[in-house]
Amino acid sequence: MELENQLMFTSQNIFFSVDGALLIGTLHLPGVHQPPFVIGCHGLLSDRQSPKQIALAEALNRIGIAYFRFDHRGCGESGGKFDISHLLSSRCKDLLGAIRYIQSHSQVGQIAGLFGSSFGGTVCLCVASGISVPAVVTYAAPIDSLIIKKPTLGEINSVYRDQLSAQPDFDFDIREILSKLNHILIMHGEKDEVVPLEHAHKIYEKAKDPKKLIIHKGGDHRMSNPDHQDAFIVECVSWFKKFYNRTGSNRSDT
Repeated sequence: MELENQLMFTSQNIFFSVDGALLIGTLHLPGVHQPPFVIGCHGLLSDRQSPKQIALAEALNRIGIAYFRFDHRGCGESGGKFDISHLLSSRCKDLLGAIRYIQSHSQVGQIAGLFGSSFGGTVCLCVASGISVPAVVTYAAPIDSLIIKKPTLGEINSVYRDQLSAQPDFDFDIREILSKLNHILIMHGEKDEVVPLEHAHKIYEKAKDPKKLIIHKGGDHRMSNPDHQDAFIVECVSWFKKFYNRTGSNRSDT
């Protein structure tokens, strides 16, 4: 509480380019010198205005960690085209671009972790399998497209500016990279109606230690239960804080 009372929180919009598309994000700063930062990825039919991300940004700021939430290409206020046939690869490029840009920002320090909700979690898992990230948190992340509830053409076009003229072929499978993951907190609703709970169990089974699985009893895909929302924030903050060492080392397993 003493640290929180000393902090002055601010936020600023950030613009960066990936593959020629101008993307926009919001950087939440806690008012300390070059704080570590977490980057958040939104879901398939979402954008950076997700209430989960905003609440997480505010909670992390209270313990001195910055947070960056951004709109993927073709989403929210970002430019570029929504290309569902290459969706996973393009969103991974977006996230890597965001990491590179924020790492070069004069007001922040080193990366503390990644957070991804739903398909944003899939993106974070892919990126974290290829680069060193101190901690990863996912909520309701699918690992393949086989038995998830896929959006209809109408649902996609209602969000993404009528870009598609035919039902998309939305296929992905990241099971082969799960064994490369560690320092991961996996959260999932027991009654998720979009991404079955078995996806969370598979991530936990294949990932290496340290890892943690939290199942919200009776929870849905949107995390509509206020108790689950509160628990989500507490667990996320604890996980990111645990694995970031402010002395300069990226990981601490103690």
